[in-house]
Amino acid sequence: MSGSSKVGFCLSDKKRRRINLQAFADFCAGHGVEVVEIDLTQPMGPQGPFDVIVHKLSDVIVEAEHDSQSQQLLANFQSFVSDNPSTVLLDPLPAMTRLLDRFASYRIMSELHNSLRDWRVCSPSYLEIQSADDLSSVQQAVTTLSFPLICKTRVAHGSLSHEMCLIFSGGGLADVRAPCVLQSFVNHGAVLHKVFVVGEKHFCVERPSLKNFPPGPCDRSTIFFNSHHVSKPESNSALTALDEQTPLLPPPSSEAVAALVKELRLQLGMALFGVDIIINTHTHTLTVIDINIFPGYEGVPQFFSALLSHIQSVLGKQPAVSPDEKLTSGASSAAAEDQ
Repeated sequence: MSGSSKVGFCLSDKKRRRINLQAFADFCAGHGVEVVEIDLTQPMGPQGPFDVIVHKLSDVIVEAEHDSQSQQLLANFQSFVSDNPSTVLLDPLPAMTRLLDRFASYRIMSELHNSLRDWRVCSPSYLEIQSADDLSSVQQAVTTLSFPLICKTRVAHGSLSHEMCLIFSGGGLADVRAPCVLQSFVNHGAVLHKVFVVGEKHFCVERPSLKNFPPGPCDRSTIFFNSHHVSKPESNSALTALDEQTPLLPPPSSEAVAALVKELRLQLGMALFGVDIIINTHTHTLTVIDINIFPGYEGVPQFFSALLSHIQSVLGKQPAVSPDEKLTSGASSAAAEDQ
């Protein structure tokens, strides 16, 4: 890559602060890369041209379902991308939109045991609940799962997406708020492994997680919790406290994690995402429980250098594409590097 490049960032205020965009801009300035913040409320043309746009438009995409202003902002962004096919988009809008729907992302997760059979990678059994109006039908459907169950919102974005609950019996299904996903809870020694992906590189960070619970239905009341609070690095929740006799589990195989990341990059066509994995206490199987769009990368000190390296790599290998190809090509060239 020769000369100066311009990278636009389109992020919410919260996301901008979390990744410390100003510090990243200062870091990039010394490497011939100019970082600018994109204001979606203003015409994008005069703010460019951009070699790369890094974005997390989750707020806008979700709000566009019911808000005309957000619909217009999203339409303006898509129009700019279509009119500027040489601009690399990290990541493609269709791919990001798909991951906002846990119904879609869990279908991807459920197929991993086939493509990664040699690595003993799997995901828990789950059920899509479109409506909880008929409790008896929900109770009948969950016979394919095993208690306890963890209930998650269908929309994988926003503060509500972190509000979850553990259900211990058929009676507890009255606490379900559809649309949602019910997932068999897998005991995993209260340890969550967050895998942060940046292009070809990935980083594993260990976090606290829910403690083990006896398998099978019981008369325990539903436990409501916020996953963000439970799995914070400094979390000190009673829900993460293990019994002293609980044996420590081995960390996930680095080769299996690498194979998982490679497969997901191909399946998703994305370069910036996170994967939540646990180790089953009974089988020691690597178990995928969630996929996250452009996560916070907290605990990854190499994030700045990894992101800049990926931007430089994509720019150096960017082929000429037509406007019609552009929306799906932003990260696919990066994924292809692993083939």
